[in-house]
Amino acid sequence: MANDYHQQTQIARTKRLRELLKDLPDVCGDYFLSIEQLTSPLTRLSYAYDLKLFFQYLSDEIPKFSGKPVAAFSIEDIRRITKQDLERFARYLSYYVKNETGGDDQISSKEITNHEYGIKRKYASLRAFYKYLFAEGLIEGNTAALVPLPKLHERAIIRLDIDEVARILDLAENGQALPKTYQKYHHVTRKRDLAMLSLFLGTGIRISECVGLNIDDFDFEQNAFVITRKGGKEVILYLSDEVSDALKSYLEERLAIDALPGHENAFFLSIQRRRITQRAVENMVKKYAAIAAPLKKKISPHKLRSTFGTNLYRETGDIYLVADVLGHSDVNTTRKHYAAIAEEHRRIAAQKTVLREDSVHLHTPED
Repeated sequence: MANDYHQQTQIARTKRLRELLKDLPDVCGDYFLSIEQLTSPLTRLSYAYDLKLFFQYLSDEIPKFSGKPVAAFSIEDIRRITKQDLERFARYLSYYVKNETGGDDQISSKEITNHEYGIKRKYASLRAFYKYLFAEGLIEGNTAALVPLPKLHERAIIRLDIDEVARILDLAENGQALPKTYQKYHHVTRKRDLAMLSLFLGTGIRISECVGLNIDDFDFEQNAFVITRKGGKEVILYLSDEVSDALKSYLEERLAIDALPGHENAFFLSIQRRRITQRAVENMVKKYAAIAAPLKKKISPHKLRSTFGTNLYRETGDIYLVADVLGHSDVNTTRKHYAAIAEEHRRIAAQKTVLREDSVHLHTPED
């Protein structure tokens, strides 16, 4: 059975993309049609946001396009974009001001900063667009390919240590160290939060996979459950007894809740009796992690996923197994993330190889 949450999410993203296309140059519609079978709605939506930002930059920052509405850009305008304009865009991405229209049509300004990873991702969207234009013969040269992307520096992967994993689960279970404002609702969310944290740390699923879970996705007789991966593929994963117990304990409570219409089958509910949102899950993880692991900043559901991957790799040393369970389509992605652990394994292996016992390290005896 297809996951209703996944279908609804894909439909919502497709609708949002169609709305965005109304504010983009006409050629963008042909571009997105050409990549529809090769990309997910989320990828196309991200590309659309990035292209809108690019054309807005041209309108705001490049004198020859000054004040031109984004939707009014033509192929002739795109041909006038120079390599220098594109280089300036790469620098512009590091800091810009975004104007947003709120209630009563009031315009507010928001400062946006991007580091090297954010810049590279946004510029990759532009490169893909230019590649299409060049392949279709709409421009004479792929100018975007000439602009170097920022050099990426290795970022330390933040994970929870074994003692921190125990602390965050204990905290979710008893809530004693939580601030009083959180303790007020802890008895309502305790079993749900413990089940969710256990699921992240025990299976490594993504946050989107977690919030999309339905009650009938679980088979506790087999300790198995179904998730919908990126691209809509359904995969069966398995639960340890500890994680299964936490989920079953929550499920008893969940089945007694009268969920709002449209949310009856959702496994994880908010206090408002709706399917829990990704933002709410992120805030929940942050709440417990701030106390259980105060020295590690920005602990997120994805960091819990990394924690699971780390523990699995340390236990098995099987990078292909880790890639399969985490749902990585390319094992090199997994290898890149867990290279440090592989290095640690190699160092341990070197120490395990004993050529001579200490007692054999003989010095030349005196005559």
